[in-house]
Amino acid sequence: MGEKKLALLTYGCQMNKHDSEKIAGVLRQENYCLTDEISHADMILLNTCSVRAKAEQKVYSQLGRLKKFKEKNPDLIIGVCGCIAQKEKERMLERVPFVDLVFGTHNIHHLPSLLQHINKGNGAVVEILDEAEGFDTSIPVDRESRVMSWVSIMQGCNNFCSYCVVPYTRGREKSVPSSFIVNEITKLCQEGYKEVTLLGQNVNSYGKDLEGEFDFADLLKKVDQINGLERIRFVTSHPKDISLKLIEMILELPKVCEHLHLPVQSGSNRVLEMMNRGYTAEKYIETISKLRASIPDFGLSTDIIVGFPREKEEDFLATKKLIQDVKYDNIFLFKYSPRPETGAASLKDDVRPEEKQERFDDILTLQKEIMLKKNRSLEGTIAEVLVEGESKKNKDKLTGRTRINKIINFSGPENLTGTLLNVMITRGGLYSLDGDPVKDNSKETILC
Repeated sequence: MGEKKLALLTYGCQMNKHDSEKIAGVLRQENYCLTDEISHADMILLNTCSVRAKAEQKVYSQLGRLKKFKEKNPDLIIGVCGCIAQKEKERMLERVPFVDLVFGTHNIHHLPSLLQHINKGNGAVVEILDEAEGFDTSIPVDRESRVMSWVSIMQGCNNFCSYCVVPYTRGREKSVPSSFIVNEITKLCQEGYKEVTLLGQNVNSYGKDLEGEFDFADLLKKVDQINGLERIRFVTSHPKDISLKLIEMILELPKVCEHLHLPVQSGSNRVLEMMNRGYTAEKYIETISKLRASIPDFGLSTDIIVGFPREKEEDFLATKKLIQDVKYDNIFLFKYSPRPETGAASLKDDVRPEEKQERFDDILTLQKEIMLKKNRSLEGTIAEVLVEGESKKNKDKLTGRTRINKIINFSGPENLTGTLLNVMITRGGLYSLDGDPVKDNSKETILC
């Protein structure tokens, strides 16, 4: 039988993207190869996100567009997986009856048997596991990059922030034993990978469920010792769980990049309490101050929600002030939308849509000003860049990231991919930098 084509559409966070790498790896063993051409696919899978209403709407809109392909080719397999599948279960087939396959966030390894069921002509199949059966280290991963890799160190979340569906779609926190993590990263380095991003819904609580294990700071120290690894990143961190020990480890370990994604969500203590975040704006600022006391140019990004129920003008202004004070390198900005089963779903969504949009636009304008100013301040400086390969937007350029997670584009031969290179920054744009490679790599770099 000839090779079959798989169109894999991924929505949402890095966890979903890494899950898609696993799905592609499993299905490659079932004789599927990835394609970008939906019209030529033998199977179309949507790996979905339900953290925002808009993300869910995108998925159902896409499914509506796929109906014509199914009508044209009845043998086409259309599947939905990820967080929406985990939440909707059999309701997915009721809403979209032409879907053949629905599976959740915990059973990627069951894909071959699910496909066997479909291929035998037994009709659509739905399989949703309420929690992971364990950590299967034998699942093949078809990684998108040959330089950077994602490694899951835990699953689920125990925080139950009042706006968030993750505990309901990903389950409770389960940490991967450290030996599994170290073994996986060691093998990746032997294959030539230079950077690893440790993934978890709240990496700071790593190890709390493992008897006799150590915490996330200890895990970072262990990973930092792996030969061949150049850089370590991690997402996501919860502000309430960052310890002084972890901050010290971030600052001390040479391979841990000086960048942190630390979702604040709001600058208002009143709203933070309603969100069940477990910290105050003052405590959050204190954490940032500790990091920047040692490294002033430490890279920071965050998540912001505007228009949370009962958010008043003074709450919004508190958020705006926090952004002005912290001066983030990047923010991920969202308008609040109620999600089923969450605590906030019982609150009246009383901020008018027009007001949400105004607050969204106000924050976006402010952040663009901050980003452009920060990026332009880097012009004329030299940064260490890990070369990722050809730029997706300009085939004549290479692209890479600095230690504080700035994207930089520059000219150079493709064989530089996977190397560390000093680059002189010539232009600071809104979302990325331009630069020229420095011939003398001994020249002093700054942290950027």
